[in-house]
Amino acid sequence: MTTRSENNDPSTPLPRGADAVHGLGTLTLRTASVGPMDNNAYLLTCTATGEQLLIDAAAEPERLRALIAEGAGAADGDAAGGAWPRLDQVVTTHRHHDHIGALAEVVVATGARTAAGAEDADAIQEQTGTAIDVQLAHGDRVRVGEAELEVIALRGHTPGSIALLWRGGEHGDHLFTGDSLFPGGVGNTDHDPVRFGQLIDDVEQRVFAVLPDATRVHPGHGDGTTLGVERPSLPQWRERGW
Repeated sequence: MTTRSENNDPSTPLPRGADAVHGLGTLTLRTASVGPMDNNAYLLTCTATGEQLLIDAAAEPERLRALIAEGAGAADGDAAGGAWPRLDQVVTTHRHHDHIGALAEVVVATGARTAAGAEDADAIQEQTGTAIDVQLAHGDRVRVGEAELEVIALRGHTPGSIALLWRGGEHGDHLFTGDSLFPGGVGNTDHDPVRFGQLIDDVEQRVFAVLPDATRVHPGHGDGTTLGVERPSLPQWRERGW
């Protein structure tokens, strides 16, 4: 049975899992963990219009079909086989292969628009054969029905890595960070001090300096966290260099 959560306690991240449905005001959030690297695919559904946006079509197209069907309100039997349910847009957080494995199949099946960070767009198209319709830059906006997400460029893990921010009012702020921010640190920069410096600077200046501790972080793999939990560790992350 699907469970619904509207927990706004900033000290606790939202539980992860395919059976949890989280109300974020104008949006509803569903999550599926897919592929051998346990990627998180996030589905946002506008409660007013039914428009749907998928963050990272990472792997397992049939599992993603079921997730999208859940968001569209399709019966369980409609999740497998037949026409795909409504999906309006796929946003890819960055170009790495484990985040784009199902992109081509999902886009062909649904006709969804595509978007990604401008500096990663060409690489995504080269790897998947899927054109990126919208190349996103820091400060851009992405609409999901009546809701609007803010694009935050977090350069370093890849040149075009982005995060998406939903300012949910009384339902809290929610930040979808791809592989740029996790519980315990920033994303992998292959021990490159230049890339690490860029990423830690972006995370500090564009995330921690402007968003409250209650902001929930939804990363590209594993469990979530909050900025309040991670903030005291920022000096340690910078000192260790990863």
